[in-house]
Parts: sequence; structure tokens; C-alpha cells
Amino acid sequence: MIPHIVQCTVNDTDTLLRLSYRTFYEAFEAQNTAENMKAYSDSAFTAEKIRKELSHPDSRFYFIYSSETLAGYLKVNINSAQSEPMGPDALEVERIYVLQEYHKQGLGKALLSYAHDIARQLNKNKIWLGVWEKNENAIGFYKKQGFKKSGSHSFFMGDDEQTDIIAEKILS
Repeated sequence: MIPHIVQCTVNDTDTLLRLSYRTFYEAFEAQNTAENMKAYSDSAFTAEKIRKELSHPDSRFYFIYSSETLAGYLKVNINSAQSEPMGPDALEVERIYVLQEYHKQGLGKALLSYAHDIARQLNKNKIWLGVWEKNENAIGFYKKQGFKKSGSHSFFMGDDEQTDIIAEKILS
């Protein structure tokens, strides 16, 4: 199976919205209250918000397909779209999600490799991301990919202030 990656357009709003919602719940529902999940998803997963993100000139979304089946997505940001001011030489991997049934098939690694390619094409020297401090699987994955902890920031899941580890990788 060779994964296929395609850049999203504003015409993909509804598909991206459904995929974002599903993958987010798969990743975080078990460790958060239903109220906080709902509060977050009610603001984050709207067609208007997704359309706005897709239209931002410094953000890009990509779908990944396993055979012909949509299996996950990637969102990268540069410049003003970065969620933290990391400078003009940085590319942020804001979201990288793969549906649970496609875990352990190399799709996350393929998306991250694709982000590296984008960074190089854009002459960026650094890739960075935020990962929830309790998401041990993701932390281990990023560590294996050469990311190192460089700080932290807050992420609000409803009224629950959580800590995201900021991890970065310098590109050679």
C-alpha cells in the first residue's frame, strides 16, 4: 500500500470537517470529559471555521489516502498562521491525524515526511509542533522522528487548561 497525499481546497470543507471531528474524538475522548469535548468541538469544528482555515494563505491542509480510502490529514502553517510566533524560518505542524483503523501503517510518518518536504520547498530551517503532554504515543512518535522538547504552551479543552509540549526539529 502506497499512501497518496492530496492538498485540500475550500471545496473539501465538509469532508475535512467530518474527518477533523472524528479523528479528534478518537484521539482525545477517552481522556477528557464529554462537556469539555463538546465545548471544544462546538467552536473548533464548524464549517465556517474550517473554510476560514482552508482559505488562509499561510496554512495548508492535506488529505492522506490508504489505497482509495481517506485515512487522515495534515495541517501546516507558516508566518502569521503559526499558533506561536516561531519566526519566518519555521513551519508548524498544527494537526496530524490518522483514523484509528489506519494507525501503525506508516501514514503518520508519511504525513510528517511530507511536512518536511514542504518546509524544504519553502526554505524553512525548522519544523515545530505542539503535542499534549498526556499523549504518550504521539510524544514517542515525534521523538523517534527527531523532535526535541523546546518549551510548552497552554491548550484549552473547554474549561480545562492543558499543557502542550512544544517540540521542534532543525532541518539540515
